[in-house]
Amino acid sequence: MAMTIIEKIIANHSKFDVVKPGDIVDIEIDIRAARDFGGPNVVKHIREHNLSVDDISKTFFTFDTNPTGSDQKYAINQHICRTFAREKNIKVFDINHGIGTHTFIEEGLAYPGATAVTTDSHANIMGAIGAFGQGMGDKDIAVAFNKGSVWFKVPSSVKINLNGKRPENVSAKDVVLNLLNRFGANSLLQCSVEIYGEDVDKFTLDERITISSMGTEMGTIIILFPPNKEVIDYTSAKTGRKIEPVFADENAKYDKIFDIDMSKFVPMVSLPGKPHDTVDIIKAYKQKIDSAFIGSCTNGRIEDLRIVAKIIKGKKIAPGVVLKIVPATDAVWLQCLEEGIIKIFKDAGALVSNAGCAGCAAGQVGQNGAGEITISTGNRNFPGKQGKGSVFLASPATTAASAIAGYITTTDNIPEKPAIFTNKKIDIKIEKIKTSYSSKIKDKPTSVEGRVWYIKHDDIDTDMIFHNRYLAITDINEMGQYAFDNLQGYEDFAKKAKNGDIIVVNKNFGAGSSRQQAVDCFKSLGVQAILAESYGAIYERNAINAAFPIVTYKTLENIDLKHGDKIKVNFETGEIINLENNKSVIGDKFSEVQLDIYKNGGLF
Repeated sequence: MAMTIIEKIIANHSKFDVVKPGDIVDIEIDIRAARDFGGPNVVKHIREHNLSVDDISKTFFTFDTNPTGSDQKYAINQHICRTFAREKNIKVFDINHGIGTHTFIEEGLAYPGATAVTTDSHANIMGAIGAFGQGMGDKDIAVAFNKGSVWFKVPSSVKINLNGKRPENVSAKDVVLNLLNRFGANSLLQCSVEIYGEDVDKFTLDERITISSMGTEMGTIIILFPPNKEVIDYTSAKTGRKIEPVFADENAKYDKIFDIDMSKFVPMVSLPGKPHDTVDIIKAYKQKIDSAFIGSCTNGRIEDLRIVAKIIKGKKIAPGVVLKIVPATDAVWLQCLEEGIIKIFKDAGALVSNAGCAGCAAGQVGQNGAGEITISTGNRNFPGKQGKGSVFLASPATTAASAIAGYITTTDNIPEKPAIFTNKKIDIKIEKIKTSYSSKIKDKPTSVEGRVWYIKHDDIDTDMIFHNRYLAITDINEMGQYAFDNLQGYEDFAKKAKNGDIIVVNKNFGAGSSRQQAVDCFKSLGVQAILAESYGAIYERNAINAAFPIVTYKTLENIDLKHGDKIKVNFETGEIINLENNKSVIGDKFSEVQLDIYKNGGLF
């Protein structure tokens, strides 16, 4: 039977010769890693359940979300991981290395056809080299540490053919922003996407990383590029052996095939709030900015920083604008130093930090304040993700040009004199942290009844559910008070929620980061279940592994559901009944794996 790239990689790491979409299989994992915010919970699970570590040569910790150790809780969490690593002789890529996924590629630990899971929701960056990477919650990673394998549902595959020539002014970041404009955040939800095209084969490794890193924002499991000669030669040199890449069979079956004319792509930006809300940069032209950020796992590579250096060399950052630059890895940082790029950045007035995740994480430079307008090369601009201000996403070239101009612009439209600020009054609202929450549910029946919170939103991401400023919290009893406190209109959810409530939402619930807390905060409050049209792939796994009931439905139109109605949900049959009018629909029942884990009380 012919297979796609993802199907071949999964089959090669399972006991099966052939797999197909929908199959649930155990797959061996070549890289099992935990970061500095997920790591302590991984250690906690291993200690609480008296688990061993399967293979220390494939097991790692990466400290990339808070490499500065600037937060006391992060410092403690890093020490917990270091102590455990010393005890088990596990390799730690400490605060001087940079982003873990990039480090694995640089160190030759990741290569075409390999498998990797980490507590990083952008582990699917591995698709850039034709490998399988997946962000997972701390329960999954603890099991991967222990067993060396995890269960996984084989996704459907989609092929995108990018036809035609890429315009000269269109960067790799612009390519993925154009794709986000075309597909949004959920039309390719939980699919494995393969990208092909004559010009695509010329994409460099750094460009492939940029595009693959935003697969998470597109809702995909992964964006895979068939390895070209550059990638094969690079990974062969890094691993010290000849790499045999995995390619799709000629007659592989795809769920959908899209032909897109890349020659029509234009430079784009994502408007604040949603990475997929992308527009032609002309529509954001001359938007005044307060700050600019260049870095992240999407655009912190050496090619990105060379582009920035070329644009700002001999120039100064606009008055009153702050430019923060963070290389993805220490190797990139040192290369910038050797090539004189760091001096160019400093002469222009930029702040250059040590390698790491930076703006995406609360523990390093890149965060902005309420009322601040930032242009960023990051992959996410969810409300609150990079701070309390507004964030536009753009390419390194656009961001550098904008930092010099003082407003959003392109490299061919940098003014001779930058824009300056005018005096204006800014009303900054300080929010109080909520302090009350309900008790947990103790019973786990296979059907439940409860009052509905009907939140008719698509793409509710994990930062809206449980913001990254609370990631250092590891006690589930403390999590409930922060549930939805970053979701506009529902900031007081934790105060109003009652034990036994059921949440009903629309598409792609739980998009974004791999944080387990976005599930556990609802358990802490006593929420009985969540119903959605679809879920972010990592969120779905985290909920199932935590024995937290999530049900998928196709439509609720036939039951006339309203906020506050009482409903009954049967996990074994998928039946959803509105008890106010006795109307019912059938959703997806629990799979055998989900039901087993649920009845077991969790993955452990």
